Amino acid sequence: MKNQIGITRRDFVTGTLALVAGLGLSACASGGSTQTGDGSGSPQSAADDSGSSRGAEGHGGSHKVLVAYFSAQGHTKRVAERIAKDMDGDTFEVVPEQAYSDDDLDYNDDNSRVSKEYQDTSLRDIPLSATAPDSWADYDVVFVGYPIWWYDYAWPIRHFASDNDFASKTVIPFCTSVSSGIGGSGKNLAAVAGSGDWQAGQRFGEDASNGDIDSWVKELDL
Repeated sequence: MKNQIGITRRDFVTGTLALVAGLGLSACASGGSTQTGDGSGSPQSAADDSGSSRGAEGHGGSHKVLVAYFSAQGHTKRVAERIAKDMDGDTFEVVPEQAYSDDDLDYNDDNSRVSKEYQDTSLRDIPLSATAPDSWADYDVVFVGYPIWWYDYAWPIRHFASDNDFASKTVIPFCTSVSSGIGGSGKNLAAVAGSGDWQAGQRFGEDASNGDIDSWVKELDL
């Protein structure tokens, strides 16, 4: 899977630009269930459309799969939950202690939170409600999802990478964006993590179809 990269401020939140004016920041996901964001550290199991667990029939096979994600506006969340459903995995939502509001995500406003964080990298150290599920050690395959902000991973996902031990885990990054590719975001997160077998990853549009997600999952060599 070849990655693409570019740099223009217009695409700041290629995965997060979906504000009321149509220029918001794009985020994540659909199709499974997720952590409620209360910081409990409890993962949620994916379910089929009827709400029951899919059991051993999922694509994950003998793997214990976790789909962790940060989502600013729901796009990455939708993709993450679909991956979890396909893989018969659990989801874990990476939740900042201080949530981002729509105004915070307005990249057109130089005084918005996210613009200030972009301009001053010292502001990008975002504390999380929880950095991993309690059962972290049980997972051998971890998907890591995030929107693209200014052609890189959205910085709230950073502490998930830096604060966990990925040794003996296969890690597959994925992102959502309006137009730019995954670029070097996955490699950059791998460098932050410092351990784990990080794969090339995949970029999805903010309105990615279930079919596109399912096809990608089926192609994974796990």
